[in-house]
Amino acid sequence: MARDYLEIEYQSNYVPQTIDIETDITTYTLKDAQGTIVQTLATIDDVGFEAYGTFLENVNPVVPFRSLPTYLIPEQNPSPLLTPTFEILVPENEGGKVPYINASGVSSLSYTSSATSILSGDGVILRIKRANCSKYGDGLKIIYINKYGAQQDLWFFLKNSKQIARTNEGYKSNIITYPSNSGAIYNQKNAANKVFNTQGKQTHSLSSGYYPEASNQLFEELLLSEHVWLEVFYRGKPAIVPVKVINSSIQFKTQINDRLIQYTMEFEEAFDYINNIR
Repeated sequence: MARDYLEIEYQSNYVPQTIDIETDITTYTLKDAQGTIVQTLATIDDVGFEAYGTFLENVNPVVPFRSLPTYLIPEQNPSPLLTPTFEILVPENEGGKVPYINASGVSSLSYTSSATSILSGDGVILRIKRANCSKYGDGLKIIYINKYGAQQDLWFFLKNSKQIARTNEGYKSNIITYPSNSGAIYNQKNAANKVFNTQGKQTHSLSSGYYPEASNQLFEELLLSEHVWLEVFYRGKPAIVPVKVINSSIQFKTQINDRLIQYTMEFEEAFDYINNIR
């Protein structure tokens, strides 16, 4: 129920959006909270995220599912026996932000275009691996709400393509006219089959480039995310636009089976190409 009150929007500061939840546990003399109050047993304060747990994580796992402080992204070695390590893959000369949480609350940490690692004030290290994607341009960035309810970047380094499709409706028009003192005529330049309500939709096909096998969870969370954006360039300036993941499934790749880990994913812009916002 609390999730219905959490309206997710793109945040340029990458600070996760949350909602405060207060639960009062009270007993009554009658069922269904009828009658008089016997006693108030407890008041519990929580913070709600646009997050989820899996079946194997059991009932109500607590974000971020591991001890604080930590980055709100998947770790490279998700094992309770190992110290979590974090790594992201970013194009050369690109800076960015990573969501973060500690005992004081949620925030984000920035990294520069030349950084190869960052160290939080709590001593948690994030390694930044750089990729040269100049062969196909500068790469394209997908931003999505991950499993922990935080915005996360995922770069697609290799070939990308864009397609536009259109829909419309039509009807048969009577183009015959009856001038005075003349028989019925029609203009050959006037279409008998009319078109109306034309609309367009753009889709993007992105190739990820080569990722380590530990990054499979990134693509899983992207597939399952309900909030996804794509950074595009319009008239030479970056713009963030909402998109929907077209893929309904992905086949997880491993170094044993596939040697190189690469995914191609399809995205549809979450708006009509011809502006019809009223």
